[in-house]
Amino acid sequence: MSLRRVAFVLGEYYHLYNRGNSKQKIFLDEADHNRFLKLLFLCNSKLNINFRNVIDVTKDVLVFERRETLVDIGAFCLMPNHFHLLLREKEDGNISLFMKKLLTAYVMYFNKKYERTGSLFEGKFKSEHVGEDNYLKYLFSYIHLNPIKLIDPKWRIEGIKDRLKAQKYILDYEYSSYACLGDENQKWSKIINTNNFPKYFLTPTDYKREMFDWLNSSPRKDLGRPREI
Repeated sequence: MSLRRVAFVLGEYYHLYNRGNSKQKIFLDEADHNRFLKLLFLCNSKLNINFRNVIDVTKDVLVFERRETLVDIGAFCLMPNHFHLLLREKEDGNISLFMKKLLTAYVMYFNKKYERTGSLFEGKFKSEHVGEDNYLKYLFSYIHLNPIKLIDPKWRIEGIKDRLKAQKYILDYEYSSYACLGDENQKWSKIINTNNFPKYFLTPTDYKREMFDWLNSSPRKDLGRPREI
């Protein structure tokens, strides 16, 4: 297993992602998605939280008082066989600790549920330092546009076949933070905290316009587009 090439630096931003071994699915039903999202919230705490002791998993874990968080989560998106996170390092070592807590807890849940053993993910999670302002802004769109691959796999290369269908799919997709940005009343809005991210979008309408500008102008050369997974 190769060593991580990116060292997490205090106050810097990172795009993190990983996929299932041999591209296998890591989310098989709605309960799996919801478990990972609940863990995104609960594991982002300096407290050592045992998921089973917090609250009945059928209820809302988002009411739990986490106290101080480990990282700032700017965006997330869950795909059938991989995930994307946009994080900010709040203290030295916090991203690594957060990811260890998150992935360990999810693998334990997944293996128990499906009566399997061994690793679920393809090695260590991958990370890219986001050092340029325009690239950080672009990643908010890149991460939230990922689900379009489920209905139009080659859209980034060949362009969108049905733009209205793609836009509606993004708006209705349940397992990303798109709907949370600018709306604190959304179900998973407590997972993200963009207060320490640049204020690129003054309103949800501004963000929607920016994201769909990338969608409607494809295919085009992206700003150092992340490696497809």
